[in-house]
Amino acid sequence: MNLLIDHGVLHMFSWIFAFILIFCIIQGDELQVKVNKLSSTKTQLPYDYYFLDYCKPPKILNSAENLGEVLRGDRIENSVYTFKMRTDETCKVACPKKLNAETVKNFKEKIDDEYKVNMILDNLPVAVARQRRDGSQLTTYEHGFRVGFKGSYTGNKDEKYFIYNHLSFKVMYHRDGETDNGRIVGFEVVLVSINHEYKEWDDKNPRLVTCNPNSKIVPGGHSPQEVDVDKEIVFTYDVTFKTSEIKWASRWDTYLLMNDDQIHWFSIINSLMIVLFLSGMVAMIMMRTLYKDIANYNQLETQDEAQEETGWKLVHGDVFRPPINSGLLCVYVGTGVQFFGMTLVTMIFALLGFLSPSNRGGLMTAMVLLWVFMGLFAGYSSARLYKMFKGNEWKKSTLKTAFMFPGIVFSIFFVLNALIWGEESSGAVPFGTMFALVFLWFGISVPLVFVGSYLGYKKPAIEDPVKTNKIPRQIAEQAWYMQPAFSILIGGILPFGAVFIELFFILTSIWLNQFYYIFGFLFIVFVILIITCAEITIVLCYFQLCSEDYHWWWRAYLTAGSSALYLFLYAVFYFFTKLEITKFVSGILYFGYMLIASYAFFVLTGTIGFYACFWFVHKIYSSVKID
Repeated sequence: MNLLIDHGVLHMFSWIFAFILIFCIIQGDELQVKVNKLSSTKTQLPYDYYFLDYCKPPKILNSAENLGEVLRGDRIENSVYTFKMRTDETCKVACPKKLNAETVKNFKEKIDDEYKVNMILDNLPVAVARQRRDGSQLTTYEHGFRVGFKGSYTGNKDEKYFIYNHLSFKVMYHRDGETDNGRIVGFEVVLVSINHEYKEWDDKNPRLVTCNPNSKIVPGGHSPQEVDVDKEIVFTYDVTFKTSEIKWASRWDTYLLMNDDQIHWFSIINSLMIVLFLSGMVAMIMMRTLYKDIANYNQLETQDEAQEETGWKLVHGDVFRPPINSGLLCVYVGTGVQFFGMTLVTMIFALLGFLSPSNRGGLMTAMVLLWVFMGLFAGYSSARLYKMFKGNEWKKSTLKTAFMFPGIVFSIFFVLNALIWGEESSGAVPFGTMFALVFLWFGISVPLVFVGSYLGYKKPAIEDPVKTNKIPRQIAEQAWYMQPAFSILIGGILPFGAVFIELFFILTSIWLNQFYYIFGFLFIVFVILIITCAEITIVLCYFQLCSEDYHWWWRAYLTAGSSALYLFLYAVFYFFTKLEITKFVSGILYFGYMLIASYAFFVLTGTIGFYACFWFVHKIYSSVKID
């Protein structure tokens, strides 16, 4: 029974009802183990548990899934493994299976690709205890267990395939001192491959020579079970219940701390401090230089010293001239606002604990739904900017805002999904879910973008602090370091530097099948990213205006947005240094999804940089006296 009720992430107070419904499990109550997907870090293609010829219950029942679980490829179903609370059992026979050529081929492929079986008991994933590599006595845990292994046996040099057909489960429970009932706080398994033997098979009361109800099987004590055609595999299991001092509220700590040895907190905090220090220095230099410029310009005006204007003040008549492809800029700024709103609210939910790993699929569901509802702000901000540029086709601009970014992402996603479908993976999004995504897009997001755009266009246009000349000013020849390409590429380094360490842990959680849980730290990094994007864009924009180049609109967007290029290059580096992906399709999936992530990062950081620069330019030109 699930002790956490998942009714969708946006029901903010669902956890309250969950705690109301929590109760202690009484001794003898039946516990049902559920099976999840088969997953591999080598292929990144999940499969349904029953894709392999494991023991099946009389009727396979799917657990209720939210949108996020479907998108992640989770398929939670019932299994033949059932326990009675606090009742130890040994040598329980699940079922016998006779292998044919196809099932052998499937098992061998999954063993080669290092697939893991994922099971769930009381919303806790099964874990395998491992000794730490540093030689300490502390134990770490990895969720899921291997299908089997490859090796030689009895001196034979030829490698053969063996399957883990005996599972020794250990269920930890926290005893209630008053009622003597318990709550499950841990679910571990020890794997054994054993070639079971029996004299005569009895379906009603199967008895095995290799194990009996009075003895427990230990690893390495028997000959392993080979995977080969016409071999018969008998699947068995033990279950042991043990009391634990871990309280129910802390039962997920084991899973969240399983990779603590890889987290170098000192280097992370050190990097953050360097970025903060650089940002502070940049801001201080920027403000002092700017105040000095403004004071000098205003002093010259008051003293009636008619001297030729120089620097950024010289381009005051062109600095608010609408850029080339101004409509496209409005679309990308609106999309960036939508993405920023989704990211911010998602992080707030995660900080409050609503999107913890125990809320399976919650993070993905929240992101999709929030993206849809943030369409209102996308339309509003896009229309406000479009009206400032004196555009008169606001409906056309709104349609582009509603369809351009989602259309590109959906097209890439559709192609990748078709590849997953071709591999017969359970990670392929079903037609019904695809239809639901299209409905959310067309039925909710698009109308909200139009509503926001209508409200934004009804507002009075943003007024420029200075008048724009009718004839564009000729731009002076620029130094090599002020060329657009060089300036834009330099601008993306600092924002990427603010996030690249955190990016390592995010990529590890996504592609190496681990839990990501440090949302508080992620929020700090996100705030630093915003500050860094804003400051580097303002600095480079100031230098650009000082060199009498007034084409700052697109450059402001691209300066911060170029950090997405470094993100994608880092993703390429991560692929070749950390991952062991061997299949061509899996490689395409990796780069396809990272391309989507980089594109989204470009839109997010570009919009932050644009608005920072827009505020800055408005501020400085409204601070000086211009005749």
